[in-house]
Amino acid sequence: MIMKKILISVFAAFSALTMQAQQADVFARGADVSWCTEMEADGKRFYNANGEETELMALMKQIGMNAIRLRVWVNPEKAYGPWCDKADVLAKARRAHEQGLALLIDFHYSDFFADPGRQDKPSAWATYSMDEVKKAVADHTRDVLQALKDEGIEPQWVQVGNETRSGMIWESGRIDWNKSGSARYTNYVALSNAGYEAVHAVLPEAKVIVHIDKGPDDNVWFYREFKAAGGKFDMIGLSHYPESNWKNENTKTANNVKSLGQTFGVPVMIVETGYSVSNETLAEQVMTDLFSKTQSLSQCAGIFYWEPELYGWWKPAYYTKLGWNAYGKGAFTSQGRPGKALNAFQGDPTGISRPSANPATSNMNNAPVYDLQGRSIANGNIKPNEIYMIGGRKVVKR
Repeated sequence: MIMKKILISVFAAFSALTMQAQQADVFARGADVSWCTEMEADGKRFYNANGEETELMALMKQIGMNAIRLRVWVNPEKAYGPWCDKADVLAKARRAHEQGLALLIDFHYSDFFADPGRQDKPSAWATYSMDEVKKAVADHTRDVLQALKDEGIEPQWVQVGNETRSGMIWESGRIDWNKSGSARYTNYVALSNAGYEAVHAVLPEAKVIVHIDKGPDDNVWFYREFKAAGGKFDMIGLSHYPESNWKNENTKTANNVKSLGQTFGVPVMIVETGYSVSNETLAEQVMTDLFSKTQSLSQCAGIFYWEPELYGWWKPAYYTKLGWNAYGKGAFTSQGRPGKALNAFQGDPTGISRPSANPATSNMNNAPVYDLQGRSIANGNIKPNEIYMIGGRKVVKR
């Protein structure tokens, strides 16, 4: 009898810890709306479904989103203009924070967009040695995050680099594919880790994300080699932009989210997604399908739509100088209202709470409960040892 009681106590303690781990984070339904202040300065306004002008962060919350992603550039004003620098990020972050929205900060470590095809070194860092670039990465990261923290805004997630499949801050941190094994990642890892350490120096609880593109591809090899070279990360971030074969691409991405999470023991987040604005109904189907395949995965931490607020084929003035067309995957109608694609992001708009050391104090305890078919379950009908969906996670009730 005594042994039985001990086993029961141990099992109960283990169950509590399991529940605590599963309830640590609510599934993020978010959007990167970094263009919003530039659009507003250009005369664009945003409206709810009834045509009433609505502040964008409040509108995102009304839609059902609980998180916002904002990109940071080092010194864009010389070429692009005064957008996405520290001051602009702070202005947008304040608005998101006022709405109770969680925040993801995306450091590009560039004066313009960074992606697999371009990781341009900031102009102010052009002549820096490798050691000086490392210091600049750390200083820039701490500077922006400390400014946010000083205003009581603590991002829950921070990206150290944007789509860094080819490395970052070229040529200093470019991956050298002519070398083999860990040697090819040496400089990239040094810069990425400088960002990682700087994030945790300011925000010890934040999840640091290493982000690459091509969500449908098998990316285990990349993170395995990055980690073997000493690279650090708390979360994996993927870009996933489905095209004509979207059902298959969504399935592959979901499978990759699961395999990456299982292999490395960290959450995986789709930090960028979107679909062509030319077919609003199809865009809704694509996004709904993506959610259906990912939000029940314990490895998936959330999904962010990239720049949904764009409408009317608006584009930055700098795009005209470059000869670029407008971005074609916004998700608002031509009247500046949320389009059908964003219906997939509907959820609990009350925001995302930080993990609690005591599961009894977690906001998840008050979250709606659903069965695996998505049907709402009243508290009185919850059975012990059954699996339910709570906050986008599979949870075993005890």
